[in-house]
Amino acid sequence: MAARILRLAGVVAMVAPGSLAGAQTVDIASLVGAPFAHGLVGHGSTMAWVHTTRGVRNVWIATAPGFTGRQLTAFSADDGQDIGGLAIAPDGRTVFFTRGGAANRRGEVPNPTSDPAGQEQLVWRIGTGPGATAAKVGQGSGPVVSPRGDRVAFLRGGQVWVAPVAQPGEPTSLFKMRGSAGDLAWSPDGDRLLFVSNRGDHAFVGVYHLTAKRIQWIDPSFDTDQDPAWSPDGTRLAFIRIPAGITMPLFGPIREAPPWSIRVADAATGTSAEVWRAAPGRGSVVQDVTGPRLSWTASDRLVFPWERDGWQHLYAITPAGGEPKLLTPGEGEVEYLTLSADRRSVLYNANIGDIDRRDIFEADPVAGTTRALTTGRDIEWAPVALAGGALGLLRSDARTPAHAAVMIGGATRAVAPQAIPADYPAAALVEPSQVIFSSTDGIKIHGQLFLPPGLRPGERRPAVAFFHGGSRRQMLLGFHYLGYYSGTYAMNQWLAQQGYVVLSVNFRSGTGYGLEFREALNYGATGMSEYHDVMATGLYLQGRPDVDPRRIGLWGGSYGGVMTAMGLAKSSDLYAAGVDIHGVHDWNSGIQNFVPSYNPLERPEAARLAFESSPLRWVDTWRSPVLLIHGDDDRNVNFNESVRLIAALRARKVDVESLVLPDEVHDFLTFANWDRIYRATADFFHRKLR
Repeated sequence: MAARILRLAGVVAMVAPGSLAGAQTVDIASLVGAPFAHGLVGHGSTMAWVHTTRGVRNVWIATAPGFTGRQLTAFSADDGQDIGGLAIAPDGRTVFFTRGGAANRRGEVPNPTSDPAGQEQLVWRIGTGPGATAAKVGQGSGPVVSPRGDRVAFLRGGQVWVAPVAQPGEPTSLFKMRGSAGDLAWSPDGDRLLFVSNRGDHAFVGVYHLTAKRIQWIDPSFDTDQDPAWSPDGTRLAFIRIPAGITMPLFGPIREAPPWSIRVADAATGTSAEVWRAAPGRGSVVQDVTGPRLSWTASDRLVFPWERDGWQHLYAITPAGGEPKLLTPGEGEVEYLTLSADRRSVLYNANIGDIDRRDIFEADPVAGTTRALTTGRDIEWAPVALAGGALGLLRSDARTPAHAAVMIGGATRAVAPQAIPADYPAAALVEPSQVIFSSTDGIKIHGQLFLPPGLRPGERRPAVAFFHGGSRRQMLLGFHYLGYYSGTYAMNQWLAQQGYVVLSVNFRSGTGYGLEFREALNYGATGMSEYHDVMATGLYLQGRPDVDPRRIGLWGGSYGGVMTAMGLAKSSDLYAAGVDIHGVHDWNSGIQNFVPSYNPLERPEAARLAFESSPLRWVDTWRSPVLLIHGDDDRNVNFNESVRLIAALRARKVDVESLVLPDEVHDFLTFANWDRIYRATADFFHRKLR
């Protein structure tokens, strides 16, 4: 039976026939359209971020001393044009940002509303004074403002362009080179621009000299050089070198490789020397963080992340080398990091001490000491240092979505509380609890359990399991710091409001629980060992006294779509229905989407195992109904993955429904489409599980 739409006191709420006692009439859009803050940057007395409400994205700022947030830009449409890459001019009078997504391999920029005029990815500028209006700088992305405040550099088609900061002016090409440029960083004097030239199987670090108009290559080699950083005085630079010939398997574990190293170069001559090399084994593979992977502090220390003990921790060495000093001990991982205002300490967030949340810390790389700046049940990330000792950050909790905040004198407060609508139903939300259960092969799995309001002792409810994407992700005990997962967290809350027991599962190959968990043996295309976690989740829910074991569903997107499809294909006895959103269904084609040169015929045994690890291999035992959802401009998971699956399921007369979103990309850029997805998901579960 289809869900009915009721209008209650002006609020649209979805209620299914036969709704459970205690089901709430919270508007689904008010939850999944929760406001979301991201992309926080800070410079001097100004902090700026992007705020999104129901698909409408705008730049906001707050300035000292009051740090009262206000909306800066005036975009008003849910048009799917993302905003990011914020940069603040040194005098705080101008903010630059990128609007629009990057082109796919065919040169097509995301256009999820099918606007006949098309879309562009553009760099914009706007003054920070009252009444300022945004103006286009030109096509490109990733603006970086010179410390002189006279020009802004950005990327266009893999090349570096510049434009004036103070007044409108036509952008010009700064220089031309082979390869694709990235990692732009101005020298402290503003007369040189550091960059990386990516050339496929190798990469060079280069410096462009503005006065001399020449490119200087820094100790070029057959290896991949990246993450360059200037010394505070601009006389030296450091960078990471990854040895040539490392083939990183996609969707399979890699626990060690030929070790990466750190090199320090003389900026005048371009000659470099190795000052540190990772030990073999754990930590020999360099991993990502949000922020610089290599920071040069004012106290003359190089700070970098390393997994030597199986956790992503920060270490410090002198530019001359020596034994690295561990800065962030404990079980947990560093994620977002930056330098303090005086560049003498490192600000970062981590889950050390609270594995399923995040706090912000400060480390002194000389003394080797660390102190927590935030504690408690909130989730904090993206610290930025501001003038006068203030600290900008982003924050959420179990009931409040991501918002900008400032810490002054140890006290933290929201800077733009008005950005959260007055009718946002925070009080109606439940606080999820941490659960830890054993997978069917013994690995400990963390999850967040949402119990429906009004659940009575002895009552059995339908249940839904959620599997995140990535798989390099970790769901938390509160609203997520990524927009995609902020929405799915809200949807899990809404399902709980409707009477479902909901379990969000942090399965193996995700982040947050150390190297061995992330690089789980036989995961993904090398055996899909995560299927143990899918089975264990269903068994855990079946064993709960508040769950009806015949009415358990599962859902997820991207990698979570893989998990959903595997659960339905191999465990239809556990799962009565599922919603598979843009999942990979054949690992061989999934890998090829990221590496076009991948040829399964060249590695027949690996290709055979990859298919054995795929949902399409197991469609003959798929019995439970499924809703398939996909956008046909998906750049991460080819639309053909769902085309092939739906054909196979129809041939086997499986109950399959579909929702196709023309011109949408993987992240579903418009709220209108997210709203359709969540309402279709809710309607499907209401009809199949109630």
